[in-house]
This record gives sequence, structure tokens and C-alpha cells, in this order.
Amino acid sequence: MYKIRKRLSLTAVNILVILVYVTLMIFLLPEPNSGAGILGICLVGSVFFILVTYTANVLRQFVLNRVKKQTIESGETLILNTFIEKLRFCYTLDDFYAVISEYLEKQADCAALLVERGTDYILYNSPNRLTTSDSIRAKLFLSFSADWPESFNFFDRHLGVTTNFRKARGFFMVYKNIHFYVFCRYTRVFDPEVYSRLYEEFKRFITRSNTLSTLQEISSTTKEWEQLANTQQSFLPVIEEMPKIPKLQIATYFRPLVNVSGDYYSVLPIDQNKTLLVLGDVSGKGLPAALIMGLVMNTVKIIENKEDLVGVLGAIDKAIKGMHLQDKYTVIFLGIVDTDKMKIRYINASMSDPVILSPAPDGYRMKPLTSNASVVGILDMDLESIQVAEKSLFRGDTILMATDGVSEVMDDSGVELGDTEIFRKTLQSGAAKSPKEFVQDIVNLIMEYNGGKKLHDDVTMMIAKVGY
Repeated sequence: MYKIRKRLSLTAVNILVILVYVTLMIFLLPEPNSGAGILGICLVGSVFFILVTYTANVLRQFVLNRVKKQTIESGETLILNTFIEKLRFCYTLDDFYAVISEYLEKQADCAALLVERGTDYILYNSPNRLTTSDSIRAKLFLSFSADWPESFNFFDRHLGVTTNFRKARGFFMVYKNIHFYVFCRYTRVFDPEVYSRLYEEFKRFITRSNTLSTLQEISSTTKEWEQLANTQQSFLPVIEEMPKIPKLQIATYFRPLVNVSGDYYSVLPIDQNKTLLVLGDVSGKGLPAALIMGLVMNTVKIIENKEDLVGVLGAIDKAIKGMHLQDKYTVIFLGIVDTDKMKIRYINASMSDPVILSPAPDGYRMKPLTSNASVVGILDMDLESIQVAEKSLFRGDTILMATDGVSEVMDDSGVELGDTEIFRKTLQSGAAKSPKEFVQDIVNLIMEYNGGKKLHDDVTMMIAKVGY
């Protein structure tokens, strides 16, 4: 069992670490009368403690990975774990059906039944005597009513609920009136730890699927565009509700051209020192762009290893291509700001204008975060060839990310703002201010430069100041 083996392994590691530390202290620590003095003894003891602590952390991580590989990522549990991983990137019921067929039916030899209990409409059933039997379905519906609480449960060979997974012959999940039954003769073989992950991903999938369906339904009537815009903007973080990040101040600006937009941004803390900054722009306008925007935001949000920027980019690419929307793609900037090591690791997938404004004796120097990847979602992407770039950061550095709706604003003569000296000077003068004030300076410049006319593109910005 994963939890038991994890607990025992960590206990063993902790005991070993304590024994090593005590041994070092006994045999290597200077004697009080050796002339080393109290300060020397404390210094040696501190060095031992730091070395042992670091080694212990490395050893714990190694052991945890080993235990996970031997339990969750092996045997029959691996099949169910793979199903969970694939479920994370399902966005429609058709996606879900394909994953059920490939992993639950073909590889795990299970049978599945998916029912909308409000109407008892069968969304999916495996070509199996259990799931196609009218009597079995009738017994399931009788045992597990339409108002069954949202939960994960095991059922036994009599199709009754059991709390002992060793006696289980399958399991079922209930969320938002959707019942999902899985018949499996060796349910007891799966590591119990995997079931909680399965239920969480199932809930996320139902939520995603419902959101996309809602967007499509709303878009069918033009009078509901405002509602669609509100749904779309729920994907974006509200700056007032963003978590307080030590040594990092952030401000954003989002102004869609029409009710819905293909621009997006996000701020996702990874740990107390690392924060993932995301800003991008989907090609085109209207509903297709809004759908892709929501898809990208959800993909970035649910992916577990956010430090693997190449993996994040690959997941976004796969998700967009899976929507099968012709000619839809995104440009995107993914950057991890590390305020401990004072650096930024990033992938710029054809995003315009990301730049670091760094204090210098003669003003602020502009260090561009140049593109190192192609557009995402339409071209064949060689992930292995993408190199994550890295730049050092210093206290007072300001990172500016903006969609092309900022730099491509035109004056009456057709000159783009990004090509002007006033734009460069505004950036250099505003970099010394707070991110909120800096954003407002750029917004004021855009409106003044455009002469009060209607903008021709979405305008989205994110500014992050490091060290404060």
C-alpha cells in the first residue's frame, strides 16, 4: 500500500538520519577541552546539521519517488494511474469516451457505464454483458438513486455499497448528477491511494466539460454575449484576490476589444520563492478564441509539474490541437520567477514585447526576453529542441509582458506605438514606479496615442517588480 510504505520508508529514513547525526556528533565533534572553544564546537555542529539535513531531504525525495514507482506507477495500478493522467486532458464527452475505451476497456479489462441520472439518459456503456443488461442497470438505478450524494464508492458482487475495497467488484463516482460505474473483477488489486486522485480528476473533467458546453450554448444567441464574457473572465485571476507573494509585486490590465477575448494571463505560485507568470494571445476573435483561451488557462492550472515549462507548453499544444478548431493557435509567454536565486526561467513562444527593465546608472536598461519557440497549437512542435532560457534578476528589476494590442496601437499617421521613442521613454521612466502606477502610465499613453478612437485589438498587460 502506498500510504503505508510511504510512512514506513520515511520513518526509516528519519531514524537513519538521526543515527548518522548522533554518530557524527559523538565521534567528530571536538572535545570541550581540545582548545576549539564553544564557538568552534557550535560551528562544527552547525555544519554537520546542514549537511545531514540536506542529505536527508535528498534521500527522502529519492525514497518517495521509489515507493511511488513501485506502487502507483507499477502493475495494474499503473493502468488506472495512466487513465487518470489522460483524463486530465479530456475536455469533451467524446474525449472521455475515447480514454475509457483505450485504458479501462482494452488495457484494464473493465466495463463502464456513464449515466445522466436526471433523465436516466445513458451517455456511454461498454459492449459488455454487465453494462448492456437491462436488469443490471435497473438494479443500479434502484440501489443508487438520482439524489445520491456526490461521492466515490465501492460496490460488491451484489451491487451494494461496500466500505471494504477488498470485497469490491467495482466502483462508482457521482458528481453533478452524473453517475459513472466501473465494473472490475480485480478492484482490490489497485492501490487505494489512486482512487482519491481518480475522483478529483473526474470532478474536474465534469466541470470543464460543463463549462465548455455552457460557452457553446450561450454563444448561440448574440443577446447572451455579456454572460459569455463573464464566464470567460472567471478564468482570469482578480488582482485583488491574488496571493501575496514575497519579494514580488504584480499588477495586470485586461481590456477586451469586444465582450469576449483571446487574451489571457495568470499568476500561479509554485512555492514560497517560485511563481509562474503566464500571458498569451489566441489567434482570431469571438467564440473560437474564447474557447481556446479557456482551454489554455485550464490546462496550465491543472498541470502538476509547473516547473517543467517544456511539458506545460506541450500540454497546451496537445490540448489546442485536440479541439480541432481550424487555424487556431496561441502565442504565449511562460516565465518562472525565482526570488531566492534571483533569476527567471522562461519560454517565449512568439510573444511580442516581454522585457526586463533593469536599474542602471544612466537610467533603466531594457533586456528583451526574446522568442525561443514557435506558435502553439497549429504547427508540428519538436519539444526536445526547445531550450528553456534563463536570465538573472536584480532587486528593482521590472518584468513587462504585454500582448501585441499594446505595441501595435496606431496614431493618425499609422505609426505603431511600439516603434516610437515616447513608448521607450515611458517604459524607462515608469519602471521606477510601483507596478500599478506603471500599468496606468502605459494605459494613459495608449489612449493618448490612439487619439481617443476605438481600439483595434485586445489590450492585456502584466507587470512584475522583483525584490519588494
